[in-house]
Amino acid sequence: MKESLKALLELLDLEQIENDIFRGRSPEESRQRVFGGQVAGQALVAAGRTVPVNRPVHSLHAYFIRPGDPLVPIVYTVDRVRDGRSFTTRRVKAIQHGKSIFTLSASFQLPEEGPEHQAGMPYAPAPETLPTALERLTPLFGERAAQEFTEQRPFDLRHATPLSYEAVNDPELRTSEAKVWLKADGELPDDPLLHVCLMTYASDMTLLDTVLLNHGLTWADKRTMGASLDHAMWFHRPFRADDWLLYFQETPFAGGARGLARGQVFTREGDLVCSVMQEGLVRVAK
Repeated sequence: MKESLKALLELLDLEQIENDIFRGRSPEESRQRVFGGQVAGQALVAAGRTVPVNRPVHSLHAYFIRPGDPLVPIVYTVDRVRDGRSFTTRRVKAIQHGKSIFTLSASFQLPEEGPEHQAGMPYAPAPETLPTALERLTPLFGERAAQEFTEQRPFDLRHATPLSYEAVNDPELRTSEAKVWLKADGELPDDPLLHVCLMTYASDMTLLDTVLLNHGLTWADKRTMGASLDHAMWFHRPFRADDWLLYFQETPFAGGARGLARGQVFTREGDLVCSVMQEGLVRVAK
């Protein structure tokens, strides 16, 4: 297992300090704020630990309220909103310095049978045929910087479409869609909640990049800044985060210094297992 994945699993293993109160920490990195996917994943862990294991999560809705401070722990308080016969609802608040930085509502359901249909999986080359993130980033940033960047990522990402960094000087590469194969970089235990929480973490890694890709912008161009504002996910079927998953992303709108992006996650067999929506702040200096 890759060291960065081991570190992420430790971050998701929250400390319980009281009934329905948990404490999480952030990695020792030189970040100015806590990564949004980390807070969302930890909050879902806190909610899931108060729910029977036979009720998997089927949806979450989250708001990023304040930037998280990576230097201090995050306290997660869980409100047991409802425990029904079929559905269980939890509300989680993440607190730092006495203030809420993030809120999450999650719904869990006892498995049931019902009508089934799904959207088709878009075509993408097999992940094994695509260059690794290191191979893709080295020509852009140099081997050392690319190595440092990829070592910090707990997921193996293979882009089947252009990177925003590649589209800066080539308008023909700009598009409103992105296809990324991803999987956790190591073998994981058979814990369904863990796999869902890891996908929650990963869903925030590339989604807003789709907005930038459409406009020839990057987070490294020294004039573009952004942050996640809200995030919603729906989990349709069980899946494993250590198997290859195709993350199909698109952006239907940008305006008012905000960008909207949506995603669908498919297994290699074509099963739609997860849907994602996110709005983020995208500001460009004049």
